[in-house]
Amino acid sequence: MRRRELLAGAVTVALAPATGFPSVPSVILHKDPNCGCCASWGDAFSKVGFSVRTVTEPDMDQVKERLKVPPSVRACHTAEVDGYFLEGHVPIDAVRRLLDERPPLTGLAVAGMPLGSLGMGGSPEPYDVIAIPRDGGEMYVYQSFKPD
Repeated sequence: MRRRELLAGAVTVALAPATGFPSVPSVILHKDPNCGCCASWGDAFSKVGFSVRTVTEPDMDQVKERLKVPPSVRACHTAEVDGYFLEGHVPIDAVRRLLDERPPLTGLAVAGMPLGSLGMGGSPEPYDVIAIPRDGGEMYVYQSFKPD
């Protein structure tokens, strides 16, 4: 009987979300109808346990204005997760850190479409994840990615 209980526990652990959060974080991904890299970005989040709902938007500028995404960091898609925006190809580890630390930010952004970033193909290039403070303060580098 003990062996059966252990196996049942192993199955439960295997089915639990791989995010480390008590509940599955929900992501709303706003994307242009013609963008493929946006879908790849969302798929990567789904694969690690996030619940992703994709919304095809006829006017992405309207979404970015509503969420107060600064023009200098705008990229191809915009997501929302637990009160924050994620602009562009923000990596999963930066989002996990954001949700763990809960800093006073409106969101994170990866400006443009850097090669090798999450959802993009190609040879990886360096890029920064930019933090946008909630109080309107100066943006700063939240995390840097530098390929080996």
